[in-house]
Amino acid sequence: MPTPLLTPAANLIAASGGRVTRTRTAVLEVLQHSARSLNHDDIAAELAANGLPHDRVTLYRTLDWLVEQGLAHRVIGPDRARRFKAGGEISSPHAHFHCERCGHVLCLESIRPDERFTLPAGYEPERAELVFHGTCADCGRRRGAKA
Repeated sequence: MPTPLLTPAANLIAASGGRVTRTRTAVLEVLQHSARSLNHDDIAAELAANGLPHDRVTLYRTLDWLVEQGLAHRVIGPDRARRFKAGGEISSPHAHFHCERCGHVLCLESIRPDERFTLPAGYEPERAELVFHGTCADCGRRRGAKA
């Protein structure tokens, strides 16, 4: 009997050695199809709109698992809310842009950490965060339209 074809999200989960579940697949697909990073409520709303029953604990655990596997990454905005995007931050560190008006967080993958910096002897970096703050294009257009 032929094996059913998996979606790209399910294939990534399987390739990471994880169990392919409906929730893991659906959450990763939501992240993959979003142009921006999403918070827990955004993801929960999208799952509900797609008719996928879930609970908050399962969603939190799924997102943590996706981050641990390098299939998603998280950034914490100034509002302390965690936002998620498909793709692993560990394998490709990059900067982010936070819109002060709407809260949108955009990955700036073309901006990578500068390897020329040095830390004092004995210091070992574990992670770095570089976040630009300002107004996104959508909010800028809305502001311009009101003027």
